[in-house]
Amino acid sequence: MGDDSTAEMATRVAAGATAVGWRRGAGFAGAAIGVLAAGAAAGVAVERLTVGRGVRRKARLALDAEGPYGTLRGTPGAAIADDGTELYYEVEEVRESASAPSRATRPPRRKRRFARRAAAVPVTVIFSHGYCLGQDSWHFQRSALREVCRTVYWDQRCHGRSARGCDGTKVTIDQLGRDLKAVIDAAAPEGPLLLVGHSMGGMTMMALAAQYPDLIRERVIGAAFLGTSAGRLGEVSFGLPVVGMNAVRRVLPGLLKALGWQVELVERGRRATADLFAGLIKRYSFGSKDVDPGVARFAERLIEATPIDVVAEFYPAFIEHDKAAALPNFDGLPVLVLTGDKDLITPMEHSEAIAELLPGAELVVVEEAGHLVILEHPEVVNGHLTELLARAVDGLGGRARRDVSG
Repeated sequence: MGDDSTAEMATRVAAGATAVGWRRGAGFAGAAIGVLAAGAAAGVAVERLTVGRGVRRKARLALDAEGPYGTLRGTPGAAIADDGTELYYEVEEVRESASAPSRATRPPRRKRRFARRAAAVPVTVIFSHGYCLGQDSWHFQRSALREVCRTVYWDQRCHGRSARGCDGTKVTIDQLGRDLKAVIDAAAPEGPLLLVGHSMGGMTMMALAAQYPDLIRERVIGAAFLGTSAGRLGEVSFGLPVVGMNAVRRVLPGLLKALGWQVELVERGRRATADLFAGLIKRYSFGSKDVDPGVARFAERLIEATPIDVVAEFYPAFIEHDKAAALPNFDGLPVLVLTGDKDLITPMEHSEAIAELLPGAELVVVEEAGHLVILEHPEVVNGHLTELLARAVDGLGGRARRDVSG
């Protein structure tokens, strides 16, 4: 599903149910979702015994002020979707003279090697982010690649700086695929493309391929599917026991829809439960125990920026998502399928299923990594992306069946 979706929804639902004060349904829903939050809540309880709320709040504000995450910017642009929704994107052109990024965010030798190869090929890499995130979630990848190839980062509808385009309407993964096509038409109308998608972003790429197979055949030279799924998300347990997960499945769609009508009250309730929210984010976003506090807070900020009504309107799309049949459109291309071994949102079995449908794909399972592997282990992700880019550029000239001249 998208990034951190269940953790996000669980926190919002628990907070919203309290704020709205429902008598019927809220008790049962709270019990079901309480199972989901139990592990995080235990850690929060211990913290509250030792650290005051004011101190915790000041610590969060300090991390917000000092962290560089999400500060990188490119040249802004806007694409118009087929339903009139304005989609915000930013372009990073190759810069001939720029200060080198830190060693923590890029693999030096591989990056220089790719830079030499890419110099003669005007490839554009397009990054599609996940559910409840935004283009800023690619901070480390942006830092690593901004000097060596042309890149496009965009905010999916209802996320980040893009227009809502989902007010009271049913959002579908197919619509997101058409949105990506609109961004390509506006930001990269010609030349070879390499597509990179995390979670919902990977699903968006699959929807693009299902609806525009000629585009994939004629212009796409490689693809990366990071922490994503081709379908069967309704079977994911999110680390819950069967009884708890069945309860959540029964009440969550209807409860989210109802909470979407009480946005102000729900958001107020979520702010009051910030500590529990932070604990859930850490549990469902990361797989290791020593995550940089600044990175963890950055993930929390990205997710909390997504309003509850957006969470509610997108959620059903993931249950219905099934794009396994679209994956063969990427067959024959250099493809990276990367996942964390502790991903509770889109478990590694979903990445393995994608790799099975693309026999030539490189399957990478990152140890001690959760759903937000792009933030948790950026050096690993960046290394594999750079190698993918190099392989795609190397193979470009030898694929006579593809016309990528624009």
